[in-house]
Amino acid sequence: MDSLTQMALGAAVSVAVMGRRTAVWKAAVWGAVAGTLPDLDVVIDHGNPVLNMVRHRAESHSLFYLTLFAPLLAWVAARVHDELPLFRRWWLAIWLVLVTHPLLDNMTVYGTQLLMPFTDHPFAVSSMFIIDPAYTLPLIVGVVTALRLKNDRGLRWNAVALALSTGYLGWSMLAQHHVTTIARASMPAPGIPGHQLLVTPSPFNTVLWRLVATTPDQYFEGYYSLLDPEPTVRWTAHPRGAELIKHHGAVDAVAQIAAFSQGFFKLQTTVDQGRVLLSDLRMGQEPAYSFRFDLGKPGEVGAAPIQQLSMRADIGIALPWLWQRLLGRTQATLATQPG
Repeated sequence: MDSLTQMALGAAVSVAVMGRRTAVWKAAVWGAVAGTLPDLDVVIDHGNPVLNMVRHRAESHSLFYLTLFAPLLAWVAARVHDELPLFRRWWLAIWLVLVTHPLLDNMTVYGTQLLMPFTDHPFAVSSMFIIDPAYTLPLIVGVVTALRLKNDRGLRWNAVALALSTGYLGWSMLAQHHVTTIARASMPAPGIPGHQLLVTPSPFNTVLWRLVATTPDQYFEGYYSLLDPEPTVRWTAHPRGAELIKHHGAVDAVAQIAAFSQGFFKLQTTVDQGRVLLSDLRMGQEPAYSFRFDLGKPGEVGAAPIQQLSMRADIGIALPWLWQRLLGRTQATLATQPG
């Protein structure tokens, strides 16, 4: 999730655990700090843009390593505030803040390597978008209220906010399951197994869902809104670049994205210069993807420097389309919009 959300969650968890044992502002500050620490791995350069992508949310998001780090950070917090008798409580608060960070990230589609060093599998529930105000705002309100009221009523507001935000996570999984059932009933091609179907929310909400289904030769993109009048999905087919995958699938960058995306990727060549582009199909929407990489010309793939060519949709076009599609007023896709 985004940094603001992780700060709000960390502060809310810390305030809830520490209660009146220390000043609310101390618990909130340390919770916010610990809630953002795992994402500092973004400053590490692993050598190329593909490795920087697949190595994000790795060791710094490991439940094992964060558990080992928690008592050290808790001791620092207790020592700074001269509260060593509260060390065990600080330890519990800091540990919960640290581990809830990757557990929340796990709700998004990106992929979080929760069980490093035992496995580098990128876990992803994929039921939450990386930014969702319906999840974040209650946490902010709860923490701010606890800071302002400075009494048990403020703590109750914070506890209610945590309950609401957690309930929203549960709702997202229920909605995802519902949409998945509808998608499987209207698959675009016969014989597509369940692990080749991706169901993830569109930006900022859990009402409109984006679906991707893959075959060796094609991928299909569709949308379903909980407000659609009919329980069916309209799919659009796109080539995956089967021949390019056949020739370049063993190249490190392609193999790394293939594993990290769990098969939701494509290769294509540019029309003008014939360069090979690698795209992660999970994040973005046709034709704009957040993680797209230029691997060089066909004869240079694997040897040429990798460049990241992220492409984002025009907000002036995407947001009006998103709203209309969410309300079920159109079946058009973003790729068909003018501009």
